[in-house]
Amino acid sequence: MPFDFLKRKKGPSTTADPAAAAIPKATSGGIPFDGMTEDWHLLGRMVIAGRLSDALNKREPIPIADVTWAPADGSQPLEPAPGLKSVDPYDLLLVLTGDDTLPGLSEEERTAHRVHKVSYEVALEAPPYRVVGTVYLYPGSEPDSLLQRSSDMFVPIVDATASMAGRPIGSPPYPTILVNRQYLRGVEQVDVRTGERHEKLPGSSLGGTNWTDRTR
Repeated sequence: MPFDFLKRKKGPSTTADPAAAAIPKATSGGIPFDGMTEDWHLLGRMVIAGRLSDALNKREPIPIADVTWAPADGSQPLEPAPGLKSVDPYDLLLVLTGDDTLPGLSEEERTAHRVHKVSYEVALEAPPYRVVGTVYLYPGSEPDSLLQRSSDMFVPIVDATASMAGRPIGSPPYPTILVNRQYLRGVEQVDVRTGERHEKLPGSSLGGTNWTDRTR
């Protein structure tokens, strides 16, 4: 069954939101994934070894198994999709992950990896989705650099939430949401508690220009 048939939508339904399904635990038979295309929500296993992000950033079709799917808007429940045998990373806008879906680094190693990076609280617009969380960038890089070309197709946003037309997706916050940079249309610095831009404090600036000022 060709993957591009995911572009076809089904009729509306009044069933509960399927996106609230919990992320499955990692197994020896692959790595669980919970992905969103433009139109569909996919849940299953990627039959790979190693890190999920590494497999996605190779930009090659990935074998998948035990897949269920539903419209991304939550209008129908998840149902089996036995014909789906592979997924192209280009078709995935978001991949919602848990700590156990990214093997290879301990918590201490992940912390050390971030030591020399600068954290930014951001909102990413990848229509029809909006992701709010924290991104870690190397010194000298700014959040709007995410809109530029990169060797990495997906950028990790940690302690993140995702929404579609104002409706939360799943059970946030997620330890990490991998966002496909190919679909990014906007990046802004926000307060992750509200998802909105920081309020400007009264008084005059002490001098200098920060990233938030340049985006106004």
